[in-house]
Amino acid sequence: MPSPAVTALIQARLTSTRLPGKTLLPLAGKPLLSHVIERTAAAPLVGRIVLAIPEGPENMPLASLAVKAGIDWYAGPEDDVLARFHGAVEKFGGDFIVRVTADNPFTDTFFANMAVEKAIESGSDICSPGDLPLGTAVEIISRPALNSAFREGLQPHHREHVSPFIKEHPERFTIVRFNTGLGAKYGGLRLTVDTREDYILAERLYRELYDGAPFALSRVLEFLEAHPEAGDINRHVTQRPMTHSAAGEGEDGR
Repeated sequence: MPSPAVTALIQARLTSTRLPGKTLLPLAGKPLLSHVIERTAAAPLVGRIVLAIPEGPENMPLASLAVKAGIDWYAGPEDDVLARFHGAVEKFGGDFIVRVTADNPFTDTFFANMAVEKAIESGSDICSPGDLPLGTAVEIISRPALNSAFREGLQPHHREHVSPFIKEHPERFTIVRFNTGLGAKYGGLRLTVDTREDYILAERLYRELYDGAPFALSRVLEFLEAHPEAGDINRHVTQRPMTHSAAGEGEDGR
């Protein structure tokens, strides 16, 4: 029996309101989005990467970056991310979809691959770690569940955030949340980029830790343990409603 096809969809846009153009801001000499692509590509079980962007000329710089990075791209509705995902999967395929957001340059490759493994092993409809810092995890969605959400999820929040319809129906879908062993110690840590303070922290971490290849979450946590003042940079920032998950459904999720 052939292995399931795993497609990573990176949702991105340039019209975020809290930090406009954040996906192209520089980190260690590269656009932030380039690091997200690099980290996604480092997960061994990911077979294809597609950048899912909104329609419109203002987002074409993102398409150009995708071409330069050697990955596919798909343009769909800006405010209906669920339709954007569904359209991308219809075009490029995938039995399991890895949902990644472009404002998460600390997406952890090891735990992303672990989530794919667990989704495939369990045959789950949605699978994600339950104890990682905000902005470091991914969400795995089965294609049948994505199709059901697209057909039946009619409320605005169903369309804006991709997976709420699935999570609201545990009687129909197999939902797996697993522990990585990190526990609650780092539950309040923000490693997403949604505000200027988030970006300042990301700049510092990449300046200290990036050596041309994706670095593990463990190195970030070790650095923050040794330099607690760095974690204070964005500690006061609050996540917007409906977006607080380890997978980091930030503004680029819309």
